Amino acid sequence: MSQPDDDRSAAFGDTGEAAVLAEFLGYKREAIINKVADLPDAVAHSAGVPSGTSLAWLIKHLTASERLWFGGATIDEWEALSILDANETVADLVADYRRATQESDAIIAGWTDLDQVIDEPPNARPRATARWIMQHLISETARHAGHADILREQIDGAVGR
Repeated sequence: MSQPDDDRSAAFGDTGEAAVLAEFLGYKREAIINKVADLPDAVAHSAGVPSGTSLAWLIKHLTASERLWFGGATIDEWEALSILDANETVADLVADYRRATQESDAIIAGWTDLDQVIDEPPNARPRATARWIMQHLISETARHAGHADILREQIDGAVGR
């Protein structure tokens, strides 16, 4: 996925709301991946703030979020899926995140109406429209991309996408 300097995605223009939302979500997903892609595992696992948040944990958390909101993981599974194992490599975390986003993208591609209520919350997540879920994941991913920007800058001064 290209990442233009002016933040306009490939879907900029009259491609439809669903395509624009999917492109924004994909753009933020790649921003997160780019923040950890070249880091040694120990560095990615190091907490950069007193709360214990690390770049590796952000990837793990977003993977679980994708599976909760799009894939139907239960809340209990989401909590378990969010726990970072010290032995998980950056490569494994990124590969699992990519798998989760591909699974999500397949579900998104099947949504023909963003106003449709995704009325299957046996997983205990809140009932919501497809649009709301897309917006929620864009916001969640963008929020954590900002955290990743700060953590990465603290590690080695790297800034930008």
